[in-house]
Amino acid sequence: MADLRVNIGALSLKNPVMTASGTFGYGLEFQDFIPLDGLGGIIVKGTTLHARQGNDYPRMAETAQGMLNCVGLQNKGVDYFCEHIYPQIKDIDTNMIVNVSGSSPEDYAECAARIDALERIPAIELNISCPNVKEGGMAFGVTCQGAASVVRAVRQRYHKTLIVKLSPNVTDITEIARAVEAEGADSVSLINTLMGMAIDIERRRPVLSIKTGGLSGPAVKPVALRMVWQVAKAVSIPVVGLGGISSATDAIEFLMAGASAIEIGTANFLDPAVTIKVRDGIGQWLDSHGCKSVGEIVGCL
Repeated sequence: MADLRVNIGALSLKNPVMTASGTFGYGLEFQDFIPLDGLGGIIVKGTTLHARQGNDYPRMAETAQGMLNCVGLQNKGVDYFCEHIYPQIKDIDTNMIVNVSGSSPEDYAECAARIDALERIPAIELNISCPNVKEGGMAFGVTCQGAASVVRAVRQRYHKTLIVKLSPNVTDITEIARAVEAEGADSVSLINTLMGMAIDIERRRPVLSIKTGGLSGPAVKPVALRMVWQVAKAVSIPVVGLGGISSATDAIEFLMAGASAIEIGTANFLDPAVTIKVRDGIGQWLDSHGCKSVGEIVGCL
């Protein structure tokens, strides 16, 4: 059997399959479907310093090859997470990773610092696609300066593995990747959702409450794959690939493009056991091709 273990900086994963934030709850919601300890890591839903109600409904729309969402980071805040969620998930035998969001570098840093104190949370994934309230709503992740400012603030107060999730809604994603690497990111994950829209032609209105939303699912995979390939060549830190992965074949493509690990998101809604199927499929492919470890195919393109 091929060795599926991989490393993301100092973080050791028993296999390269993780879950994408916002698609897997806190992991507990899926424990009736799969053995949670069979995954390389679980990235829980977005967490912010203060509670957020999220956007008005409707905030999801199905598309031909995926879905649009504008949930808006609905969560009860980091203190609620620490007091009520953490005790329920801390003993799951895999890497429990918290996705951290904020509306200013200070918010991000304070939220990250509180999670830093939790012994059984070995890493965070920094979502820099949130609106920068100080600059009129533009996402931090679309400029090198904005991305760097968040990572710099968080790195001063967070001491474990720091994964930075990159937005694809930029001209050159490699520039953003290099900017966060320079500020101390241990890894980058990509891609976050692409901006999209759906229209109700009978009502002559956008389907989503805030007009636009993030597109995910199979439709974004070719874009994600291209960006992962570009970023893997541009930085020396590990890359985590995501975007439309729904099979072992998809995952292997990302690994060959240079990803050290992958995340599965939208596919979880269609098949709650997809993560385990992808894990097993990667192992079977490696065995049938005479590979002793998953590391043999990372970046082999």
